[in-house]
Amino acid sequence: MSEKQRVRGRILPREKGAAPLDVVIAVMAFLAALALGASMLADRQAESWREGLAGRLTVQILQPEHPTSSRNLNTETEAALQILRGTRGILTVTPMPDADAAKLVAPWLGADAMVKDLPLPRLIDASIVPGEHVDFAQLTARLQTVAPDSNVDDHTRWISRLQTLANTIIYAAYTILALIAVATAAAVSFATRAGLEAHHDIVALLHQMGAHSGFIARAFEWHYLLSTLAASAVGAGLAGIAFLAAGGLEFAGVEPVPFLPPLGLNPQELVWLLAVPLASAAIAWATARLSVLAVLREIY
Repeated sequence: MSEKQRVRGRILPREKGAAPLDVVIAVMAFLAALALGASMLADRQAESWREGLAGRLTVQILQPEHPTSSRNLNTETEAALQILRGTRGILTVTPMPDADAAKLVAPWLGADAMVKDLPLPRLIDASIVPGEHVDFAQLTARLQTVAPDSNVDDHTRWISRLQTLANTIIYAAYTILALIAVATAAAVSFATRAGLEAHHDIVALLHQMGAHSGFIARAFEWHYLLSTLAASAVGAGLAGIAFLAAGGLEFAGVEPVPFLPPLGLNPQELVWLLAVPLASAAIAWATARLSVLAVLREIY
């Protein structure tokens, strides 16, 4: 720290009532880090969904509507497999065992005997050669000649819906970050004006001695920059610990919630949480400087 910075620190002592502002800044930094982490989780999960569903299709062959129907589900499934294997652009074709199909509905219905009695469809998973185009309308028509109650799902609708959901979460997180930034600026502005009032005699004396407004403003901006940086670092650090704890629940034996992405951040993502105290400090610096200059212009 330079000599000028030490002088400014002695000119503007820390107020006894500054602790509540530090708590407010730390809480807002904690919430901001949570919002930033949530946006990264949503973006990561959206990418996982796209990679898992893109370039794949699923064929469902439904059970006959009437138990007395002469249709044979095994025969229809085998015929559908032959059509898929002979279709241009289809890379791999894999029939899904009934046990795996039952696992897909278990999170909703449970894994009891009721699932075994349900008329679950036969599922066939297929992958598409990268860059190849498959005529899904024609493929569906061909499959329905051998399996009348079959349908083809290329997952386009699901990818679009999941991407929309992820984007909604990301934009909501960014909106929260913007609101927290405004709240931080408002809190620092209020504290700065209160500090000017509390140190009115010192400020007036400095002005009478010829100190420029910029010198006085630097004393305040340095004070609030360091204070906000420290408090927001604590808040962001607590958020980082929360994400680490959430990521370690599975290792501690806690069952993950079905259909929810892992809530822990990896080390590369945790580094981005450092942006919260840095941004908070920059907001505090700019807000304090502008507030002090505005007040000094009104007074002098």
